[in-house]
Amino acid sequence: MYCTRCGVQLADSAQFCTSCGKPVSGVTGAPGPESDFPRRRLHRIREGKKVAGVCAGFAEYFEMDVTIMRLIWIALALLPPSVGVIAYIVAWIAMPVD
Repeated sequence: MYCTRCGVQLADSAQFCTSCGKPVSGVTGAPGPESDFPRRRLHRIREGKKVAGVCAGFAEYFEMDVTIMRLIWIALALLPPSVGVIAYIVAWIAMPVD
């Protein structure tokens, strides 16, 4: 077996190239560009919701406390052009339910 990046010959049981460190294709669980950032899905959450689950969904997506996220949405809603209210309604409509 050969490394597809640098061409060095590898042992059949190798998981990474000894020269460049690239994961060998076909190895399950090998770190790569896809697995460095696990895919997170933005969605509304039914459990623990207060109104529509938008704040809980955003809090889970950004990995933060739901109370802080609710305070952020309230602050956005109190801004003069009501950006938060419009964004909340759009998120309520656009975000899929868990």
